[in-house]
Amino acid sequence: MKENNIFKSGFITIIGKPNVGKSTIINSLIGEKVAITSPKPQTTRSNLRAVITEENYQMIFIDTPGIHTPKNKLGEYMVTSASSTFSEVDVIVMVCDATDRSLSKIDEGIIEKLRGVSKKPVFLVINKSDAVIKESILEKISAYSSLYDFKEIIPLSALKKEGIDLLKETILKYLKEGPQYFPDNITADTTMRTIAAEIIREKILLNTNEEVPHGTGVEIIIYKEPKKDDGVTTIEANIYCEKSTHKGIIIGKNGEKLKRIGSSARHDIEKICGGRVNLKLWVKVKDDWRNSPGMLKELGFQ
Repeated sequence: MKENNIFKSGFITIIGKPNVGKSTIINSLIGEKVAITSPKPQTTRSNLRAVITEENYQMIFIDTPGIHTPKNKLGEYMVTSASSTFSEVDVIVMVCDATDRSLSKIDEGIIEKLRGVSKKPVFLVINKSDAVIKESILEKISAYSSLYDFKEIIPLSALKKEGIDLLKETILKYLKEGPQYFPDNITADTTMRTIAAEIIREKILLNTNEEVPHGTGVEIIIYKEPKKDDGVTTIEANIYCEKSTHKGIIIGKNGEKLKRIGSSARHDIEKICGGRVNLKLWVKVKDDWRNSPGMLKELGFQ
C-alpha cells in the first residue's frame, strides 16, 4: 500500500443499524479484539476508537452504537453518539446486512442523515455477503444506490475476513497526507478499565436470554495493576440490572452462570492485558437505571 513515501492518516466512522456486524468489521480490520461483539443488537454503547498503524499510514476507526429508535435516555445517548461522528471524520462507512430481505426504515433514516454530509466520501459495506447468492447482493446494491450516491460499495464477510483487505485499501485511497495521531503500539483509544467493562458486558449478552441483556450495565469499582510484570491485575466490578428476576438470571443456579460470565471475561481480559487477572463480580438491582442521568454519568455515558 506504499504511495510515494507520503504518510496518510484519517478518521473513519463505521455506522449502521444494530447487529449488522460493525464491531466484527472493526476487530477484523485491527486483527485483534477491540470492540465487543454479540448476536444481540445494540451491543456497542459508546464510540470506541480503534487504530491501525503501518509504515506509511494510520487509520483511526470509530465503532459507533447501532442507530435505532431510542426507548430510554441511554438509547437517546447511543443514537446521538453515533450521529455526532459524521462531522468529525474523513470517511464514513455505512454497513448493511446482506441477509436482510429489504431495506429497513432505520437504514432509510441513516441515509437521510447522510444527505446532510457534504464533501465526505461515504462507502456502503454489505456484510455477511458469504451467506447469500450473488443475485441477492446485486439487488441490495441497486436498492441502496437508488437512495444515495455511495463513493464505493464493497461486499464482504467480516467473520471470515473476506474483503477486509479490499476495504482497508479502498479507505487508504481516500485519506490525505497527515500526522501520526497515536504511537505505533496503540490499537485502541480507550482505557483498560473501559475495555474490561465492555468485555464483562459482552459475556452477559452471550450468556443470558433476550429480556436481560440491554437492561445491564457494568461499573469497574477497582482496577489495580500489578507492581511487578509477573503479578496479578485485580478487577472488581458491579453488574447493574433493573429487576430482581434479572439478577437471579444473571447469577444462575448456585451462581453457575455468574461464574461462567466471570471466567469467560477473565480469559479475554488476560489475553489483552498480557497477564493474570483476578476478577470479582457483584450483581445489583437499580430500578430504571437507563433513565437515570446520575447512573448514566456514573457508568461513563455523558
